[in-house]
Amino acid sequence: MPSIDNFEFAHEHRRDVVWMSQNTNTIPMPRPIKEAILRSVEEAEYNLYPFKRGLFGLPEAVREDLGLEAQDVLITNGGIEGEYMATRALLKPGDEVVSTDPSFLPIHDQIAMAGARAVELDIYRKDYKLHADAAAKAVTPRTRALLLIDPNNPLGVGYTRSEVKGLARVAEDHGLWLLHDITYRDFNPDHVLASEFYPERTLLSYSFSKGPGLAGMRVGALLGMPEALKEIRRYDTNVLGTNVLAQRAALAALGCKREWLPAVRDIVRRNQEIIRDTVKRVDGCELPVFPSKANMFVIDTAATGVAPDAVEDRLLHDHMIHVRAGGYLSKRFGSKFVRVSFTVPTEQCEKFARAFPKVMETLTGS
Repeated sequence: MPSIDNFEFAHEHRRDVVWMSQNTNTIPMPRPIKEAILRSVEEAEYNLYPFKRGLFGLPEAVREDLGLEAQDVLITNGGIEGEYMATRALLKPGDEVVSTDPSFLPIHDQIAMAGARAVELDIYRKDYKLHADAAAKAVTPRTRALLLIDPNNPLGVGYTRSEVKGLARVAEDHGLWLLHDITYRDFNPDHVLASEFYPERTLLSYSFSKGPGLAGMRVGALLGMPEALKEIRRYDTNVLGTNVLAQRAALAALGCKREWLPAVRDIVRRNQEIIRDTVKRVDGCELPVFPSKANMFVIDTAATGVAPDAVEDRLLHDHMIHVRAGGYLSKRFGSKFVRVSFTVPTEQCEKFARAFPKVMETLTGS
């Protein structure tokens, strides 16, 4: 069954499905987030267009969350909208962007929409990271930008300070833009912003979808130095602002972050261990990356001979657990793995732990 049909099925049965397919977060959040949404509804705030710059206090709260002062903040409909603006503004036909395989391929699709090409460097090998020397070798006269997804989706690797500095140096030495996608930053206590080393041309793609669980709200931000964002704003078609309920939820989430973030990290740590222990019991399966610095990682099933699409199908239709086959995230290696996200209540992760060995046993005939 094609993956899109699986998503239709999963959405139709949303209340019954364990959602481990899109790195969303279904861990219950503190009440103030929901109260902010409800208060905005009760006050009929939705009758008016939001203030284009963002709700009063939201851009400032984003900067404070990242420990930044000089960067400008563009509030967007999810992090990916800001990345779309950036690729349209900065790229032209024939340009190249150094990236990785695996990666979050919808960004590569956006690059292609601008007539440019993502140069997908193989990182499906130890230590599953893009290093400065490989990035530098990939730079050509056509290279315009470097895309760094950190922590990486789908592998879950996080970059050290020296690694981020090295990639920033490559971008600076070649006069490239550095698009630092920090969607999963909340899950990595050691995360480092590339803007620390190369502020002039670093763009930060920031999202509320994962940490505080606001994926359906579609709210994020793009940050950069004022001159850099001035260039990007030429392609900002959202002249009437971002969903006001989403912005209220985002502002409330930042206001109570000290409450929810430690709890989410604890659950993520425990759920990773549950999945690791489960995978160890299944012959032919392994975790290339553990522990993850994000809220997902991949389970490599290549040695079993089982197609990842079959794993996705059977987990969903036999056990109501939705994971993602790897073809969505890698053209070369997607046939080797499934991606599993674990920002779910632990009892749901335990349901996965019971189901996954059964599915693999059925599919391998063992």
